Order: sequence, then structure tokens, then C-alpha cells
Amino acid sequence: MSVLPDALPAAPRSNWLLPGALTFGVLLILAGVFWPTLYSMVEIWERSETFTHGYLIFPISAWLLWRQRHELAQVQPRPDLRGLILLAAAGAGWLLADAGSVNVVAQYAFIAMLIAAVWTLLGWRFVWAAFFPLMFLFFAVPVGEFLIQPLMGVTADFTVAMLQITGIPVYREGLFFSIPSGNWSVVEGCSGLRYLIASVTLGVLYAYLTYRSWKRRLLFSIAAIIVPIFANSGRAYMIVMIAHLSDMKLALGVDHYIYGWVFFGLVMLLLFWIGSFWREDDQPEPGQSQSGVASPVAAPADRPALPRLPVAIAVLLVAGLWPAYASWLSARPLPAMPELQVESQGGWQPAETFTSWTPHWVGADRQLRQSYAQAGRSVLLELNYYVTQRQDAELINSQNFMIRQKDPEWSNVGETLATVQVGGESRQVRQVKMRGSNGQRLLVWQWNLINQRPVVNDHAAKLILALDRVRLQRDDGLSVLIATAYDESELETAAATLARFAADMSPAIGGALDRVDGK
Repeated sequence: MSVLPDALPAAPRSNWLLPGALTFGVLLILAGVFWPTLYSMVEIWERSETFTHGYLIFPISAWLLWRQRHELAQVQPRPDLRGLILLAAAGAGWLLADAGSVNVVAQYAFIAMLIAAVWTLLGWRFVWAAFFPLMFLFFAVPVGEFLIQPLMGVTADFTVAMLQITGIPVYREGLFFSIPSGNWSVVEGCSGLRYLIASVTLGVLYAYLTYRSWKRRLLFSIAAIIVPIFANSGRAYMIVMIAHLSDMKLALGVDHYIYGWVFFGLVMLLLFWIGSFWREDDQPEPGQSQSGVASPVAAPADRPALPRLPVAIAVLLVAGLWPAYASWLSARPLPAMPELQVESQGGWQPAETFTSWTPHWVGADRQLRQSYAQAGRSVLLELNYYVTQRQDAELINSQNFMIRQKDPEWSNVGETLATVQVGGESRQVRQVKMRGSNGQRLLVWQWNLINQRPVVNDHAAKLILALDRVRLQRDDGLSVLIATAYDESELETAAATLARFAADMSPAIGGALDRVDGK
């Protein structure tokens, strides 16, 4: 890192009128070209209280840039074609994300393209000088829902452990636990994701504004991640204890949320108060004098500047290539799709449905739900087939789940990735234990069939399908779900039943996948 000399004259303000206006215009055009991606972010800001802060991110970034206007005015805006490399890479990432309907990756790629456009049009020295305000734009992406389940597990573990330490007897089954005064369950609202997202966003901004040492900024940002996780766990324990000590009269209605937000607010105020003891906001940025800005490489003053308008056109062409190809992919007609049919094999015969439980898989092009029986054991088979991956009709979708939250009849009392033996071979499945209000228990195995290969990892499945789609290969997929009833004393017997069914019926299921694709 080198420092621009104090004697370096500031760029005349008139030198910024054309590049500034041109850059702003290009960014507006990119926002229009990628409007579906931008709108997908706005939709989530609007419907989810967890991500409402997204509305503030762009104004805050603009304000941060305005704070640095005197330093940024000293940077000579020069087009830099190296930014096109990042622009092309981000565009390719956006195309893969769009092909796999992974909105969060497409949104990150969109923000990266905006920054790459700024780099290309104004130069690396400007990007370096405005590094934090530009990087802060990534907080506009509504990401974090994948943390809900792990955070719910942490909350349940901590709450149960603290109740046991307190001396209160606890019976736990998955995310459900019972104490003498009542029954509790850890639901999505108890995960603390909302607190975590708010804490990280505010914490990073506070660290940047308050400290000048990158070490202190990093440490405070880490604290803003760790503290809300423990605070949320403590909040859950506090609510359970308030209800327990009040004979289940308090902390069960609106006050349940009031206590939570008040507690979280106090924790965050305490965190910021403690952090203020090491504040450095009266000092200049590292490597920056009162009249200069830092730059990794001082650009030669005599280097000829590239013409701005052709560079702006190049930015729009490179960025526009990807949505044009994506539109062409989406316009292709769907393949022919006969009905799903699975022939009985291995002695398994169609039977009456033995359970009322129905998994929640959305947008399938073809579906088959059938129960089978053999030697007194019954197995439910549900197939959901997706002929090609598109929005709201995807094999891997956050709306595909075993049961919805607060289901009145069924509870998910244990979900994990398990390695099982099927036909003498090891295979990973998503294993779930279900409990019904009527006392019935189900053991469920689920996996995805892509290119006749079983895939359980959602990220790997998304990547495979997106690559297949972009390369104009077959990008269909099949969700395979099998379930059987069990008692606590015969869980291993139930697992053996599912393994036998999977071994016997896998050839027929694979054959159905080929037939439905017309192969």
C-alpha cells in the first residue's frame, strides 16, 4: 500500500462531471437490465422483517461516499479494463445462479457487477478509496435463512442445558422439550436470525465509523456475530423461566416478543457501549493523511486515459450477454412428460395408504404417491419430478420441506444426514423422524436422483443442475421420498425395511425417470 503524496493536487471537480454522470447512467441501465434480480431483493425486504434493513443499505452507502467526498475528489477517474474481468466472472456466476434458481447467489453477483462497473469506469484507485462503502452494498442481499435450522438447534441445546443446570427436569425430543409446567418447541422465530442479521449489519457499520485500526474493526465485527447468538439463547431461556415461574401466565403472548426485543436491545447497547472505550473516530484512516487517500498502486500520471464512452458500451455489452442467454434458455419449450409410473418389484405390492402425513414439495411437473406392502410392512413412496429447473418449479427449493412450521398434526422430532446400506452399498439420505398427534411415528428417507445418481447435498444438486442447464444438457431431477411407521423399540427394523424397499425398487424408480423424459 502506498500513500498519495500530500502535494498531489486534487482532481478538478469538472473532471468528475462526465465520468460521474456516465457511471451513474450505466448503473441505472444495469439495474434495469437485471431488474428481476433487484426486484427479488426488494420483495424479500418487503415481506420479511428480518431483512427490512435492506431498504437502508443503498442510502447508507451513498452517505458513506458523501462523507469521503473530499478524499475521493483527489482521485483522478480513469477507466480500467481490468474491471471487465470481474464483470464477466460475476456475470457468469449470475447465469449459473439464474439457471439453478439460486436467488441469493444471483443477487450477490448483481452487486458484484455494479462494483465491477464502477471499477471499469472510474478505476481501481477510486474503488480502493471507496472500498468499504462499495462492499457495504453486499448487506443489501437478504441472506441467512440457511442458518435458521442450525441456530434453532443451538437455541434448543442452550435452553435445555440451562434448565438442567437450574435443576428443572427436562424431556427433549428434537426441537421439542417438556418441563413440569408445560411444553415448548423451538420454532423459526426462536432461531435468533433476525437479531443476528441486525447485529452484524449494525456492528460492521459501527466498527467502520468508530475505529481506524482494521484489527479493532475485525474484532468488533466478530463480537457482533457471536454476542447475538448467545444473547438469543439467553433470551429463550429467560422466556421459558418467566413462564415457568409465573405458572405459564407470562411470556406466552405478545410479551413473549416484547421481552425478546427489549433483552436484545439492551445487549446491543451494552456491546456498543463497551466498544466505545476504544473508539478512534478522531483519527484519520490508516495510511491516509488529512489531505490524501490511500492507493495500492499510484497510477502513472502520463498514462493515456481510455475513451469513456466505448468503455461504458463495453460494460453494458459484457453485462448484457448473460441475461440475454438466460432469456433464451427460459424460452425453450418443455420436453414431453408422460405420467410417472413405477412397476412393483421385489415382492412389493400396491397397498392402501397407511398415514395422513403429506410432505410439502411445490411446483413438480409430475408426482406419484403410492403405498406398498410386503411381509406385513408398509412403505410410502412419493416421487416429485421436475423436467427442467425454473423459478417456483425446482428440485431444490426452500419451500420443499417435510412439514410446515407449527403443523397442527405432525412434528419433526429429528432430522439428519445419515449413511445407510442399500443393496450392499453405502448411501447418504436425509433421515427424518416424524411424530403425529394421533401417536403414529414415521421414519422418512429422502434423496434426489439426478442423471441416475442419488444426490443429497442441496448445494451440489443445485450446481449440477445449473451446469447441465447452461450447457444445454438434460437438467431434470427427481425427489425420492420413502417412509414407514415405527415404534421407538423397533427403529432399526424400520430402517431395514426402508433399505430393503430402496434396494428392490431403485431400478423401477430409475426406469420411471427415463420414461418420463421420453428417453
